[in-house]
Amino acid sequence: MHRTLIAAILLAGLANGQELAAKADEIASKYDFMGSVLAAKGGKVLLKKGYGMANVELDVPNAPNTKFRLGSITKQFTATAILQLAATGKLSVDDHVSKYVPDSPAAWKDITIHHLLTHTSGIPNFTDFPDYEKTMRQHVTPTELVARFKARPLDFAPGSKYKYSNSGYEVLGVIIENVSGEKYEDYLRKHIFDPLDMQDTGYDHDTTIIKHRAAGYERSKDGKIRNAEYIDMSIPYSAGSLYSTVEDLYRWDRALYTDKVLAARWREKMFTPFLNNYAYGWIVRGEGKDRTISHSGGVNGFRTMIQRYPGQDGCIIVLDNGGGPALREMINGLSAALFGK
Repeated sequence: MHRTLIAAILLAGLANGQELAAKADEIASKYDFMGSVLAAKGGKVLLKKGYGMANVELDVPNAPNTKFRLGSITKQFTATAILQLAATGKLSVDDHVSKYVPDSPAAWKDITIHHLLTHTSGIPNFTDFPDYEKTMRQHVTPTELVARFKARPLDFAPGSKYKYSNSGYEVLGVIIENVSGEKYEDYLRKHIFDPLDMQDTGYDHDTTIIKHRAAGYERSKDGKIRNAEYIDMSIPYSAGSLYSTVEDLYRWDRALYTDKVLAARWREKMFTPFLNNYAYGWIVRGEGKDRTISHSGGVNGFRTMIQRYPGQDGCIIVLDNGGGPALREMINGLSAALFGK
């Protein structure tokens, strides 16, 4: 490639990076954003930066290697594990859940793994139950967790409607454990995180010492920061228990263009939406260069989002530990700066 052309490409990337940084700084200042951001295009990271505090009390700033609880971004890793087991013939997404979950209630007889993956099972969402905030502090086993909603009537006939259900993804965790013979977190470490060198990603246990872990904060009605309400991390389990960094999630983005953890056939299946644009652990919208594959997350004190633009080889990751509207504003602002929209 001619030196002049190379220089022009490098300067264009630099200019784009400066524009992204300026936009991120503007949004962070306006909304008092606390978190870390990463924006990339064409395989090149153009912005990677932390804002605000990872720990307000200790004056520790956020950085690109700060670890945040992911909330429902966890679901895409759960879906990947299920598809890996399907790829090796250990299950089919069309199998009935009762085949892998002992003592499944009669109401679940028509529910398939596909229904769980796409939020179309009809199993009621346990995080909407009136007693959820009282019970979220209690440590549970996966079996005890499923028992919280197992006897409840379905919200609708399986496959007939879409309704977001953390309960369905908790059941998927049980299936992963029962089929693989490994604990959920051990399976992800062995089959996804280690192969992708995602060493800053894992299951977040409250008692484990995790370096560079952010504290989670919420905002009162007058905008003041306060510590988030406690939640035992056995509760979000396979629906929302993981932590990661913007750097590791970008490794994840790059891997999804390859066969490292899923062959093309299974990646296509994961990114094919069913109802309400929901695929397997991802929300898929648009077509061609405007296609986005994304998912947000939320768990006490944390708001997160990964938004991929496969038609333009772009990716934006925002991990927030400060609450407020900053996350969505950051995603929209960086998207406009990255693609000139």
